[in-house]
Amino acid sequence: MGREGVEGGWSHEASQSDLQGEYVAQQVGGKRLEAFSRRLARPVTHGEAGLPVPPGHSPATADTVEGLVDLGRHDMDPSRRNVLGAGLFSVALTIPGWPDVIGRAEAVQSGRASRIGMNEVDMVVAMTERVSELDDQFGGRHARPMAASFMVNTVAACLRADAPEGVRKSMLSAASHLLYLTGYMAVDEGLHGLAQRYYVKALELAGAAEDRLTYCTTLRGMSVQAVDLGHSTKALELAAADAAPKAGPRTRAFLAGQQAHAAAQTGDRVGALRHIREAEGAMERAESRGRTFGSYDPAALNYHISQLRYGLVDVPGSIEAMQEADKVRYRIYRRTRVRHRGTLAERQLGIGHLEAACATWHLALDDYPMVQSGRADDRIRAMFGLLRPHLRNRTARDLHERGRVVAPSVSGG
Repeated sequence: MGREGVEGGWSHEASQSDLQGEYVAQQVGGKRLEAFSRRLARPVTHGEAGLPVPPGHSPATADTVEGLVDLGRHDMDPSRRNVLGAGLFSVALTIPGWPDVIGRAEAVQSGRASRIGMNEVDMVVAMTERVSELDDQFGGRHARPMAASFMVNTVAACLRADAPEGVRKSMLSAASHLLYLTGYMAVDEGLHGLAQRYYVKALELAGAAEDRLTYCTTLRGMSVQAVDLGHSTKALELAAADAAPKAGPRTRAFLAGQQAHAAAQTGDRVGALRHIREAEGAMERAESRGRTFGSYDPAALNYHISQLRYGLVDVPGSIEAMQEADKVRYRIYRRTRVRHRGTLAERQLGIGHLEAACATWHLALDDYPMVQSGRADDRIRAMFGLLRPHLRNRTARDLHERGRVVAPSVSGG
């Protein structure tokens, strides 16, 4: 008994000493970090400064706010971007659930603290919308480093700043939207491991903002990535997350359309048709309201109908729906136009309509030179491969020759 008491006393003294040492190290590290940040006039993370993350910081703090800065800084640096993008898509990625992320992130105080208001939130929202417009028009190859730079040099400082609770949550939500968009642009470039990292950060910030709708929207983006890579079961799992009760009809259609696509790819005909009916009904209710930028629109719905029909082996039906999507698509969505016209042409050729396919590919080539997109490159590269057996046909040969002039980098010589 006495021996246990003595050993307990020694343990207590040792633990008190350790805690005092950790506290001193934390204070010194914090001052060094502040000095680095002020001298460089930009945020500096513990990892970048070669300092250990203080024990008092929650995992969410280190992983979300500092991780956001490290991730963004690598992505905006051309010398590091290849290494950062080397990771592959992982079906086994741990995706934090809503209870795991809600309210967890904290601001890491480093450098001079400032106070922000809704003007700063509005600025982040407006900049995110502008980057999204550039992505839609020109692809993500150039827009993503711009988004990463804005994230590191402006948004990170806003996340660290003092703010009223309502403003703090609005800023976290705005930052989550930016991360979601940046992840989407990484998908566009084929950097799937990087995209997953951005998406997970977006989930964490949405949870910190207690923004269930943005959390579900991000899961939907992850489902799109998974279904496009052929991971049907994972895509359906991600798409099945229920939206927040306040989700409007357009958002409900946005989520249900992706559920229909994922279900069709798994062969679940009943589920796919149920979800697409829900999406169609929600869109009917939404169309009577004003359209906001970047929202789910009739072209997107018809794209999902096309994907559902294709997944259920109705190729002519999928072509019809894809043509309707192309007809009603807004002109700003140039990158989407190139990609989906490429897909449409592939399906037309698949049922033996060579001349129709060539006409569609010509339309894709009209926009292609103005788009910097890995997924658009993939569709034009596929065109060259599919045309090769048909080069004795004059129409196919003319298209092939035009393609070599318009897209020499993906023509294969």
